[in-house]
Amino acid sequence: MSSIAVIDYGMGNLHSISKALQHVAGDAQIIVTADRQQILEADRVVFPGVGAIRDTMTELARLQLNEVVIEAARTRPFLGICLGMQALLDSSEENGGIDCLGLIPGQVRYFGDNLKDPQTNSTLKIPHMGWNQVTPSRPHPLWHGIERDHWFYFVHSYFVDPANPDHCAAEADYPSPFAAAIAQDKMVAVQFHPEKSHDSGMTLLGNFTRWNGEV
Repeated sequence: MSSIAVIDYGMGNLHSISKALQHVAGDAQIIVTADRQQILEADRVVFPGVGAIRDTMTELARLQLNEVVIEAARTRPFLGICLGMQALLDSSEENGGIDCLGLIPGQVRYFGDNLKDPQTNSTLKIPHMGWNQVTPSRPHPLWHGIERDHWFYFVHSYFVDPANPDHCAAEADYPSPFAAAIAQDKMVAVQFHPEKSHDSGMTLLGNFTRWNGEV
């Protein structure tokens, strides 16, 4: 029986993501854990997150999970979600500037204040919250069966700005294009919440549970 570890560092919507994975994973065992051995013995790993990046990095350090996340992301199919995506970059502008895990070169940037919709000139709210279209930048097994420009659910005030454009796997607009997904080797991460994105999100999670890490 295959296993999927959901990393529990106190900052993710663990019930929702584990329930969604169980729904699409067939006979795979879903393990919500902060145990190093369980994470590194799992066939696949999910790194969720909500809240502030400072708290995320503090808890990862306290639980001695920094190197575990890095090793898991490099050695098996790995999915980062929302804050779990942002933590993979070099640093974030949030909380006055926070060093992150450095798996993907680049920064996490604030959308800014007084964003304007270019068509209506109305002010866009921060955080960016709600449904938005996601356009894949390149083929990836996680997009299998998902229509181009399909809708996913977002909640975030900061966005990922990878230094290498090749790391961007999908884009969304608010109002300018930003990275909605990044990918490198066995690692993929999404800014949106697949567990809240109905059929498209379940399809993506199902694809992840079957993905062997090859692109």
